[in-house]
Amino acid sequence: MRILGIDPGYGRLGYAVIDIERGKPKAVTYGVITTVAKTSMSDRLFEIAADVRSVIAKYAPERLVIEELFFAKSTTTALKVAEVRGVMLLLAAEAGMDVVEVKPNAVKLALTGYGKADKRQMQDMVKVVFDLKKAPKIDDAADALAIAWCGAVK
Repeated sequence: MRILGIDPGYGRLGYAVIDIERGKPKAVTYGVITTVAKTSMSDRLFEIAADVRSVIAKYAPERLVIEELFFAKSTTTALKVAEVRGVMLLLAAEAGMDVVEVKPNAVKLALTGYGKADKRQMQDMVKVVFDLKKAPKIDDAADALAIAWCGAVK
């Protein structure tokens, strides 16, 4: 099974494509999509959608696994992340992917055994689980790998 994991954000969105072969996860590609802060939200959403569409077209995932929105201190930030999530759900529907939504603490718990793991712990465990030479530098990419892996078992 090929899975697209998304750590949603509008300034920086983490993505990862993984394969599950004989029960073992393999990272196919991962990274971040960044947008410019002073750009309008509509332009940022357009850019994010175009970039994720390219990933979908190139790697043809069967499932989208996306982090659920968690309570944020800023409702403005939460609303903008919700808009990004909506775009991702639309892209999944367009591509005929099934969708799995995962809670942030559930991803941390599944990967590290601790629901409040920090960024470094997550990066270290992603390195181990995917047998990477180095942990992903940007935590959003590591989170997207973890999210994809967590949704593989659903």
